Amino acid sequence: MLMNVLTIGQSAPDFCLPDTEEKQICLKNFQGKWVVLYFYPKDNTSGCTLEAIHFTESLAQFKEHNAVVLGISPDSVKSHCNFRDKHDLKVTLLSDSDHTVLEAYGVWSVKKMYGKEYYGVMRSTFLIDPQGQIVEIWKKVKVPGHIETILEKLRSL
Repeated sequence: MLMNVLTIGQSAPDFCLPDTEEKQICLKNFQGKWVVLYFYPKDNTSGCTLEAIHFTESLAQFKEHNAVVLGISPDSVKSHCNFRDKHDLKVTLLSDSDHTVLEAYGVWSVKKMYGKEYYGVMRSTFLIDPQGQIVEIWKKVKVPGHIETILEKLRSL
């Protein structure tokens, strides 16, 4: 499988995915706003839970910068609902069970664990400007301090 590599300055690939209410959320609907698009491996795992909670706690700060936060993983809508309810998440979670968007953003990649190779989500965040251009990409994200890094970038723009 050839991995798509996006670069800063490129147009962000458009998509429409279902949220926890099964409503189709499309990237193009956010024209005129900053979009923090984050990809995470799996609902209810420690790092992903921490990341989603941090984003939820910081939503007001993102709003101050005219930014929306969208989280995408390959989990089902039902899984996202359980994840949202269990941790009282306010961030918009989108389900990409067929990996179309994950592949378009180049974050569905070969990973290794205990010597075995498998495909999974590389934790990544894309900052998309109000015109739909990618202005920053964070790959292989470490959760601690990541939200602050994104907010600092937004403040600098």
